Amino acid sequence: MNKAITDGLVLMPPPFSAGLNLWSREDGTPGSGSYQGQPNAALVTNDQDFAGCLELQKTEATQKLRSFAQTPVQPGLYLRVTARVKAVSGNLPSVRIAAWAGDVSGANVAGLPQTGPSVQITSYGQVVTVSAIISPASRMGVDLPWSLQSVYAHVGLDLTGANGGVVRIDDIVVEDVTEVFIRKLMDWVDVRDYGALGNGSTNDAAAFLAADADAQGREILVPSGVFRLASDVTINSRIRFEGTVSMPANRRLVLTRNYDLNTYGQAFGSELEGFKRALQALFYFTDYVTLDLSGRRVDITAPIDVAALAGLTSFSSRRGIRNGSLNAVAGPGWTTEDVTSVATYSAAQNTTLTGVANVANITVGSLVIGTGVGREVYVTATNVGAGTVTISQPLYAAVGVRTYTFRRFRYMLDFSGFSLLSRFEIEDVEFNCLGVGSGVLLPMAGSTQRFVSCTFNRPLDRAISSAGSGCQGMFVDMCQFLSNEQSVPAVDRTTIAMNVQANDTKLRNNRIVRFAHFAVMNGTGHLIHANHFFQGDSVTAGVRRAGLVFTQTNVSTVVTGNYIDNCFIEWGNEHDSEPQENGEFSFGGLNIVGNVFIASDTSTAFRWIVVKPYGSGHFLSGLSITGNSFRCFGTVIDRVDMVDTSFATLDFTKSRNVRVEGNSFNNVGQWIINPVQVMHTQNTAAETWNVSAGGFVPFGGRIRMVEAVAPEGMISTAANAARYVFPYSLPGTGAGGNEAQVRWGEAVKGKALVTMRMDVPA
Repeated sequence: MNKAITDGLVLMPPPFSAGLNLWSREDGTPGSGSYQGQPNAALVTNDQDFAGCLELQKTEATQKLRSFAQTPVQPGLYLRVTARVKAVSGNLPSVRIAAWAGDVSGANVAGLPQTGPSVQITSYGQVVTVSAIISPASRMGVDLPWSLQSVYAHVGLDLTGANGGVVRIDDIVVEDVTEVFIRKLMDWVDVRDYGALGNGSTNDAAAFLAADADAQGREILVPSGVFRLASDVTINSRIRFEGTVSMPANRRLVLTRNYDLNTYGQAFGSELEGFKRALQALFYFTDYVTLDLSGRRVDITAPIDVAALAGLTSFSSRRGIRNGSLNAVAGPGWTTEDVTSVATYSAAQNTTLTGVANVANITVGSLVIGTGVGREVYVTATNVGAGTVTISQPLYAAVGVRTYTFRRFRYMLDFSGFSLLSRFEIEDVEFNCLGVGSGVLLPMAGSTQRFVSCTFNRPLDRAISSAGSGCQGMFVDMCQFLSNEQSVPAVDRTTIAMNVQANDTKLRNNRIVRFAHFAVMNGTGHLIHANHFFQGDSVTAGVRRAGLVFTQTNVSTVVTGNYIDNCFIEWGNEHDSEPQENGEFSFGGLNIVGNVFIASDTSTAFRWIVVKPYGSGHFLSGLSITGNSFRCFGTVIDRVDMVDTSFATLDFTKSRNVRVEGNSFNNVGQWIINPVQVMHTQNTAAETWNVSAGGFVPFGGRIRMVEAVAPEGMISTAANAARYVFPYSLPGTGAGGNEAQVRWGEAVKGKALVTMRMDVPA
């Protein structure tokens, strides 16, 4: 910047050859004395060092030389005044730049420094250069820091010291040196000034670090070019990219003051690479715990292996991604991989397949498919040398040698490379899978992952998969799951919104549309609250699928306040290598409370609550179905509950702690309740009254206890003689065990309210 050029300012004083009447022997103000005709001043035109100069004899204590011309002084303008001087005879003086500061009224601005540093002349004929910088800015390097009151200067010099000496002075030069201060004036530093080349091959990492060290609060500018960074680089200053950087895959760029997708996208030339590099950096510094996607959409052309990207396999500090959209773009990287192999399974090693011939081809995170394999069983580890595959859950009916398929889905974010990852959070992110790939594969182990306000749009196979125990304590809150199979009949759908392998998950306030299943859940201690999951279709009398699938017997789970629409709750033990009851906790710990169940266009055989034992001997031991609303549109279904006896039935002689009450039923042929209260009227006197609970007993169970017999009115003999006797009961009579006998000791008749239970207290 040069204001003499840009603003047309006249900075230079006149040369001495223009006349000594233009030069003052005082301050240069109008009316002050000039050097015209003075005996101690003369023009010299033939000096060997100066083309034309002023020869001046020092006759005063401070011999002043000032230009009558007014040199402008402005904010942002830095003026360097330079004089070249040599002594020719007499005493050797000292010389310094001097200038008189004037304000808009022509008065001197008192109190300002008006002389520069003094230089002693030490020999004759030696050319001494003196200079000083004048500016309204008080900065390092400014010799005469003036104020905004000063608007012009009479520039020149002073000779001090002993009198009598004669000196020659070259024309005084005034130049705009604002560019010298430009780096200090600007709020940025340029990496090129520290040696960066930006040629795409030379390692510019040292230059970046040097610029960062020198920035001191200013922004770093990365100009156009490709800057190679061959080592890890952490920038602690603000940074702006006009050019781009390139780095080896295992090197990290950490931008502690600009940690967002926009900056990383600019740095690496694309939002995808910027997203990967920002995600990589997320695991290596603590200034930020969340990667902000800046509300932008990132097109992902292939699955992202997050552990490989980070270069880590274990991480337990809180980290997260938020505020953006990940968009799957079709390509070969999304192709699902199927590997078929023969393997041996034993209940003694119930999470290991042995004798697997082609283990090297099987990928961790693959879904295991085969006869006797329950839903959502995944590969958690492989051992090529031993020929073994470790799986996430036992197999219910696969003992021996058989063929398995190992199907590896492709996920937009794949965390399976982490052996341990805890407290990773994804908030307000849309996984726009578009039928190209799946959403997220969780780490093999870890706890308290969180998905909050996310949308999973059209995942090809799964929205959220847990192959190991990385779902322990997981939160899924206020998310939306939109199936890729909206128009497919429910019975033909294969896409599952999510699965759980471990304990203590919280699924709350989510909306799930037309998947094969909402959640396949192993483990215990789950809280499933206020979700709306609907899985209907347009098929008349269509078959419906389970919305929630529980895969172990004792679940200690609460299902409350949900809207369960055209799907059902299935409760089985398919993840049990010995599915028959053998002393463990049987079906218990499930509380289904305050939910809204609806269905439409279903067959009369549809049920909302299905228990499916995979082995014999199991029974109900702690089940609560209370305060729910069951309603069917267009069809009257037979009942709301059933036992799926595909493998076995329940032993109803062992039922304990079953509570079914306070529910409402609309377009349901047979209500269920426990305890069952029957108003029995015995018109013919009999010693034994056979009281039937009919179809009211949940799951078609049997009566295990008569809780009360309360006569209404008189109990009398056939001759109408009153009897005041106390009967005893015999539960579980009748062909289906759903009756009880009330025995009076003699033949009587009358009416009594009989309260019967299908269970007994524990």
